[in-house]
Amino acid sequence: MSAESVFPRAGFFRRFGGWFYDFLIAMAVYMIAGAVSFGLFYLLIQFGFIDMAGYQHDIDVLMQNTLYKYTNEAWKLGWVVFFFVYFWAKSGQTLGMRAWRLRVQNQDGSLISIMTGLKRILPTLLGAGNVLVLFDRKNKLSFQDRLTNTEVVCISLAANKGKDWVN
Repeated sequence: MSAESVFPRAGFFRRFGGWFYDFLIAMAVYMIAGAVSFGLFYLLIQFGFIDMAGYQHDIDVLMQNTLYKYTNEAWKLGWVVFFFVYFWAKSGQTLGMRAWRLRVQNQDGSLISIMTGLKRILPTLLGAGNVLVLFDRKNKLSFQDRLTNTEVVCISLAANKGKDWVN
């Protein structure tokens, strides 16, 4: 049985609503990861593992050293990627998708894998991949859906609460 016959594919505006909620959550994850990384960086300076290199403030050391700066950015972005991929692979829904009753899944209705989630992440985070849904009214597939052979569907209230779930 096709998953599309169980739950219809989501249109652009519903996807955008879920994306916007998740964007706000992703920013919070990014900021928390930044606070943790700066705390760890501060401790490394205090215990003498990192030299101040003539700078007066810890943040100057972090921002002026290319290795520290990009390692810090990779750390923060890694947590954002983890947030999305973990929830997509575990339940098919991030918190924003749950609020809008959306679920990402393989086209057969099964949960996506971690690798599929990683392939979806860049066009999904930027939101640009969903613009294709505006032009593909028949199939309602975004760029990331086509790239990974997945779909985003609107699920029922019961399915959103974990009852009457179809896989």
